Parts: sequence; C-alpha cells; structure tokens
Amino acid sequence: MLVHPLPNPVAFSIGPLAVHWYGLMYLFGFLFFIILGRVRIKTQPHIARAGWVPKNLDDILFYGVFGVIVGGRLGEVLFYNPKYFFSHPAEIFAVWQGGMSYHGGLLGVMIAMWLWSRKNGRSFRETMDFISPTIPIGYACGRLGNFINAELPGRVASPDLPWAMIWPNVDMLPRHPSPLYQMLVDGLLMFVLLWLYARKERPLGAVSGMYCVLYGCARFFTEYFRIPDYEVSLGFFTISAGQMLSLPMVILGIGVLWWAYKFERGRELTFK
Repeated sequence: MLVHPLPNPVAFSIGPLAVHWYGLMYLFGFLFFIILGRVRIKTQPHIARAGWVPKNLDDILFYGVFGVIVGGRLGEVLFYNPKYFFSHPAEIFAVWQGGMSYHGGLLGVMIAMWLWSRKNGRSFRETMDFISPTIPIGYACGRLGNFINAELPGRVASPDLPWAMIWPNVDMLPRHPSPLYQMLVDGLLMFVLLWLYARKERPLGAVSGMYCVLYGCARFFTEYFRIPDYEVSLGFFTISAGQMLSLPMVILGIGVLWWAYKFERGRELTFK
C-alpha cells in the first residue's frame, strides 16, 4: 500500500520569498496555455485563417490570469466554504495555501474573455472556441498541486487496490488518490479528446460546447472517488457539491452544441 509523501509545500525560497508548489503549478498551466495556443495557430489552418496570431495569446493570458485567480478564489469562498471564510476574511486572499474552485475559475475566465472579446472586436464564442483546448492541461497542473499539498483526499478504498494510498494528514485508512484521478481523467484525457475534436474546423461554439460536456461528465465521474466538500440527498441518491456544479455545465454544453450544429454550420469562417 502506498503512503502519501506529504512533501514540503514550499518548492524553494529566495531570501524571505517562499515559492510554493501550488503557485508553480499555476505558472506551468499558464505556460502550457501559451505553448499550446501557438501550436494551434501554427499547425491548424482554420485557426490561422480566423486571424489568430501569437500576440493574442499574451493579451488573453493577461485577462485570463485575473479571471482564474479572482474567480477561482471567490468560487471557493462562495460555493464551498462561505461560513469559514466569512469568519476568517483575511484568509480569502491566501491563495498560496490552495483552495481554488474550478467552477468559479471558469466563470471568472468567461467574464474575462467576454471583456477581451468586446475590446478586440471578436465574438465571445469564437474566443472560447480558441482557448478551450488549451485549458485542460492547466487544470491537470492544478490537480497535481492539490496532490502535492495533500488536499482533496479520496474516499476510503479497498486495501487490495494496488494504488490505494494512506494520507497521514487525514487518517491511516487506505484512500483513492483522487487528485491524481482528476489530473488524469478531467485533465489529460479530456485534453486529448478535446484537442483531437478541435483539430478540424467546427461550427461556431461547438468546441467550447464540447469542452463543457466533456468536463462536466468527467468531473461528475471522478467526484465518486473524492471526499465531497458536502453532499445533498435527493431521496434515491446523493449528489456532491462538485457534481451539482458540473451538471449545469453538461446541460449548457449540450445546448451550445445543438445550437452550433443546427444554426452555425457553414459559418465557421465568419471569424474576424
């Protein structure tokens, strides 16, 4: 049976400045966004024909960083731990300690992308279609940061499971390493599927719609292996907070895909 190594959350220090692994994971996620965005522009002709250039990535990242951090932290505060954070308001700003909501971060990014699109004369949907395939790798980096911080422990697992893991900061029971599950399924697997889908020209909105469907389904599944922040009983079954927040994504994604293929087919080259 495996044991969580509980590494030092501080990767290295420069004088009084401590650089945390969690922060480095966000940095890696932003770097992957730039790299993958450039790859899309260079290797996917429909992206270049739509007028996307590398400079767009720098501008979008500037907006996106604020969206991720502000939205992710506010989502953690409002969706998961409002009572605690309202009792300890100073800790709302301690993002280096971990505790970021993916769904809040997504809402923050969507608002940021709407502002960027409005400023640059592009439609919100085409901007989201452009960036969506680059997001899952950043998500995977974030989940690796959760694992390093020994956050989001999994539910109790069978001791016969080869990769069952004891989290000494929780108890001595074998548990699923749920952050690694989410890194692999919600992050890397989703990246492969969405990247392959986005390689071909799709109707306006289809790529971002597919992103919502894939992530919502993946997150709903992997939530079964993670200790939920809280659960709600609906009589015949119980649903976790993460699953409740993911269901609207699936519904929204299906709606966007339906609209894209019914009304936007043939308008793929209407980009600026």
